Amino acid sequence: MKQEWKGKWALVTGGSSGIGVALAKQLAAGGTHVVLTARRRERLEELAQSLQKSDGIRTEIFTADLARPEAPRAIYDFTKQKGIEIDLLINNAGFGQYGELTAVETQRLLDMVQVNCAAVVHLTRLYLADMVARRRGDVLILASTASFQAVPYISTYAATKAFDLLFAEGLAEEMKPYGIRVCALCPGPTESEFHAVAGQEKFTGKNQETAEKVARTGLQALAEGKSYVISGVGNYLAAQSQRLVSRRAVTRVAAKMFRPEKARAK
Repeated sequence: MKQEWKGKWALVTGGSSGIGVALAKQLAAGGTHVVLTARRRERLEELAQSLQKSDGIRTEIFTADLARPEAPRAIYDFTKQKGIEIDLLINNAGFGQYGELTAVETQRLLDMVQVNCAAVVHLTRLYLADMVARRRGDVLILASTASFQAVPYISTYAATKAFDLLFAEGLAEEMKPYGIRVCALCPGPTESEFHAVAGQEKFTGKNQETAEKVARTGLQALAEGKSYVISGVGNYLAAQSQRLVSRRAVTRVAAKMFRPEKARAK
């Protein structure tokens, strides 16, 4: 797997932290050139310089906020102007927010849908057209174990990740005639900034996977032509066991687990 994209270019969104950094490092170690995009330029520059020095690959960075609808086109235009053909698109950027829907700022929810869904569709549509023309390319989309069920108190996030999973699985079949692989990576709790940003640190537990492990699992599954992969045996069993009971029962259990203290006291 390490050499799968050697000498080719990969684009990693959300490339300044967590799983995005782990993906970029593993690709660079295999000789893949990387375009990194995220909001924090200093972090991107630091990672890009580190990868050039340690792995001798080429890097480009582009600062963008995917909550802005025009960002995907700006990223695509940047790679076009640089003459870079993206053979691996990694839609990694995303975020969540814990709390009752009515307690979360409206714009925060809309930005979540924009980043987790609309930007994924937009970037994939732009780069897939080139991949189809070349009859080669790969797409990895970050979904979640939350993709498999409704999760009260992170309802919007879970819904966006369900979208990502189904989007990836559908495209995986659409793109087969062109030799293009598409895979959804579904991690569970992972060591990253995600939980702090989402405000749900108290629910993360002790059995978090490392970002490196999750990244390795996703790239391996994509190389093997899988349409989705759940990282971690425990996460896999938990996601699959939900099929044994009703959807409503699963949602009720999740609600009890995630219900805020204030709501429990009512």
